[in-house]
Amino acid sequence: MAIFSIQEVFSSNGPLACGIPGYRMRAQQIEMAERISSALAENRVLVAEAGTGTGKTFAYLVPALLSGGKVIVSTGTKNLQDQLFSRDIPTVRKLLGSPVRIALLKGRANYVCHYHLERSLADGRFLSREDAANALRISRFIKKTKTGDKAECNDVPENSAVWSAATSTRENCLGQDCPNHKDCFVLAARREALAADLVVVNHHLFFADVMLRDEGTAELLPACNAVIFDEAHQLPETASLFFGNNVSTAQILDLVRDTRAEGLASARDCLDLPGLCGAVEKAAKDLRLTMPLEPSRYPLQQLEARTGFDPGLSGLIREIQSLATLLESQAQRAEGVENCWRRAVELATQLGRWQSGADADYVRWGETYTHALQLNATPLIIADIMQKQMSGHPRAWIFTSATLAVQQDFAHFCSELGLNEAEAAYWDSPFDFERQALLYAPQNLPDPNSPLYVEAVVDAAFPVLVASGGRTFFLCTSLRAMRRTHELLGDALDRAGLKFPLLLQGEGSKNELLERFRRLGNAILVGSQSFWEGVDVRGEALSLVVIDKLPFAPPDDPVLSARIQRMKSEGRNAFMDYQLPRAVISIKQGAGRLIRDEADRGVLMICDPRMISKPYGKRIWRSLPPMTRTRELDDVLAFFNAEKTIAVTQ
Repeated sequence: MAIFSIQEVFSSNGPLACGIPGYRMRAQQIEMAERISSALAENRVLVAEAGTGTGKTFAYLVPALLSGGKVIVSTGTKNLQDQLFSRDIPTVRKLLGSPVRIALLKGRANYVCHYHLERSLADGRFLSREDAANALRISRFIKKTKTGDKAECNDVPENSAVWSAATSTRENCLGQDCPNHKDCFVLAARREALAADLVVVNHHLFFADVMLRDEGTAELLPACNAVIFDEAHQLPETASLFFGNNVSTAQILDLVRDTRAEGLASARDCLDLPGLCGAVEKAAKDLRLTMPLEPSRYPLQQLEARTGFDPGLSGLIREIQSLATLLESQAQRAEGVENCWRRAVELATQLGRWQSGADADYVRWGETYTHALQLNATPLIIADIMQKQMSGHPRAWIFTSATLAVQQDFAHFCSELGLNEAEAAYWDSPFDFERQALLYAPQNLPDPNSPLYVEAVVDAAFPVLVASGGRTFFLCTSLRAMRRTHELLGDALDRAGLKFPLLLQGEGSKNELLERFRRLGNAILVGSQSFWEGVDVRGEALSLVVIDKLPFAPPDDPVLSARIQRMKSEGRNAFMDYQLPRAVISIKQGAGRLIRDEADRGVLMICDPRMISKPYGKRIWRSLPPMTRTRELDDVLAFFNAEKTIAVTQ
């Protein structure tokens, strides 16, 4: 392997320039790579924001591959994980001539489980013919796959219900007692990761491994010299999820399903088992039915106020305990039965712990899904827990994203994660935002809480949509606003006789919708949270991003409400110290969808009048890229006319 300096790698005649078509040397990228290289060498903590177009992925991959140590790279999504492993890392490794061994590791739900697939096929209890057919497709897939990664099984949709019957969970995995232990895809992936020099994981899997560390069974973290978090702005939310405790009626129904299957296979003569399974299943479904059907979040007080919730929870605990007692008497008959007994004991314990409120400094709340109720206990402060995980073995910790700071101030992010001693660095985007983009804040819109606000937003946005020729992301802060916006836009397009394709989040997978949007070239995509970040549409297909409201989290959200109360009790300003910085980071993400390339041009339309009328509004727009700003529709129309002129001359 040739030995390169950071400067040499990124120079105008270096390996990247020679091997990547269209490569341009960027001062920001070189500076970022040098800072990361230094932090890796000295086991320091670095928090780094790099604007869109900086090339932050290569800015951390090059130092990671040159470092000579074992590095974990953790990403925000599985899509980015796959992109890094399949495209970016092989490209850099090849150009550097690096012998570094790489591995991709996902959560166990992404790998087919021989044991559970065989049990499901033998049981044959599928909800539909399509599920049964998909199960057979998976059984053919595992005979030819090397990894068992369900992302490679193109014949079966990723969201198919049958995957739950063909994969394992931490709870129902039999471990070394599994008859298919030697062929296990999860263990094979972990062996690859342990042997690799650079391992690509996602934030959920990283924190799952961190939680195992507390039990003494973590595998990844103890062996590494450095951890690099990409899309690090997502970490506070993900860490809160994993450092908390949660238990769902879906887990209980999974236990019932597995217990029935194990009973049929190994304890057919246990005549009380089917009845107890039925009782647990009924109690779990009855508890879900004490809450409204619409998916939502509920603080503890609202849960306890629902008729039947408290007795329903107590009844469910009793039924699971009864099932556990019976399973204990049968546990010696088979590993699967013993596993179900241990799971029943654990679920009853978790439910009892949640009911008693045994965790101090945690907020208890519930979340309803279409068919499930999840009970959560979330820590109000994660900084101390995060610091505990980062202590011990010396290693470098790199936190990077395009959106970590508020006006180049990292205090909010660092305080949330307890990164008090961290270095912080900021690099502007190399794009010419003043020339490429226009920030439009329309006049005379009503207060965002007024009943006809969505109608007013659509009316204000429609002439801009027409001028842009479609080519729009319409980003909403709630699913309700998203659906209403889609409905109103459909009516407006019909009245105007315009044929712009109108896409809606949820009509297909995120990747399918994005592919259609790019291919159509004049579409309008109405979306909510899924399309605010992690989406890259370059070129003319996207020239307008409309944001309906400033993305403040709803104040009645149980976790947010509890954190606000705690901050107030400490004499702090919860809005300025917590709510506003989070909203700024979110709106920077939404705004970041617009300009993805040096040739892109477009308009960012933020409809919420509070950005102009409220004193805190300055902190918001000053945190955005330095676009030309206007409040006049005529300026927007002129911008799009100029864009058409540029296109014609080109």
